[in-house]
Amino acid sequence: MDMDWSAEDRDFIRELRAFLQAELTDDLKAAGRWMTSVYGDHEASMEWQRRLHARGWAAPAWPKEHGGAELSVTQRYIFARELARAGAPPVSPMGIGMCGPALIGHGTAEQKAHYLPRMLTGEHFWCQGYSEPQAGSDLALLNMRAIRNGSDFVCSGTKIWTTHANVANWIFCLVRTSQQDRPQKGITFLLIPMDSPGITVRPIIMSSGEHIQNQIFFDEVRVPVGNVVGQVDDGWTVAKYLLEFERGGSAYAPGLQVRLDRIREMASQGPAPLIEDPVFAAALADAQIRIDVLEVFEMRVLSIAARGGRPGTNGSAMKILGTELSQHLTELAMEAAGPAGLSFQPDAGVSGGPNVLPHAAGVRGNRDAAIAPLKYLNDRAGSIYAGSNEIQRNILAKAQLGL
Repeated sequence: MDMDWSAEDRDFIRELRAFLQAELTDDLKAAGRWMTSVYGDHEASMEWQRRLHARGWAAPAWPKEHGGAELSVTQRYIFARELARAGAPPVSPMGIGMCGPALIGHGTAEQKAHYLPRMLTGEHFWCQGYSEPQAGSDLALLNMRAIRNGSDFVCSGTKIWTTHANVANWIFCLVRTSQQDRPQKGITFLLIPMDSPGITVRPIIMSSGEHIQNQIFFDEVRVPVGNVVGQVDDGWTVAKYLLEFERGGSAYAPGLQVRLDRIREMASQGPAPLIEDPVFAAALADAQIRIDVLEVFEMRVLSIAARGGRPGTNGSAMKILGTELSQHLTELAMEAAGPAGLSFQPDAGVSGGPNVLPHAAGVRGNRDAAIAPLKYLNDRAGSIYAGSNEIQRNILAKAQLGL
């Protein structure tokens, strides 16, 4: 891929930077700069999505016919890099980044016309109903039932670890519509309004005190058959397509680079800067090399997508490399924070939900050091969500190496 910016790309950079200068308020910058979990603060994310949508940039990769920006692969990399450097908060990926591509690839014309515009405006805020207590990374073991009854499916069961189910008004679910010879068969991809009678959402409070995850209970919830995406009993096809985008639909490297730069800055402070330690300096250099390698790989994957291809197993590789490198950066940040990173200061960070544990209000000392342990603990989930990294390695071993 030719990384010399074209005149058009340079114009896009100037246009994007001007937009960020005008629209990225101090509050939005703070929500991005100090976030500690995978997802940003809900209100800040929605406000940022509203501003992006007004400019036509809420869905950079979507086709223009569906309201997207249809940016080139180079422009999408530029977009991710500039937003990361500016400290913009993330937009929730559940709708625009996951369900949206699934609808574009497998939905009916009516479904696209109804759901996609509402995803862009934020009128519909989505959560993902995949994992169950006995079916997480081994997702095909799910057994939430959906029984056909006239023009509806009647759904009963539970979903767990559902991010932002407490604020979402729609959920895309995988449900069991039949029992067949293989567990992957008989699964259907279904869109369910969260205000349906029979739905109960219960919070899962993390050991850190944060309320981001939830468990959802479905008690004979009626859902129109017209809410099926793809074919009944063939939802696994849609799910695999969606997971490719969840695991490899965006670039990790720009955000990782910003975080590494902040670790360097933190390690350069104090009377005996840690960055002068040759062992720690070597660790920073190693992290920089890994980010550079990941960036090249991501550009290749995005180039494939720009030519109409799909992430495929490259998405699994990106998920492994990106999440494990992210976890490594949290370890370097903890080392750079030193004793200043030992206290519990949830107010120092901006998480994806409120913290319900008692704690002293305010922030004491270096804020980067204070958020280091919060980010470290939250990022432990990175190698588990979207299919554990062990599962991703199995996928690569089978599909790429024939093992």
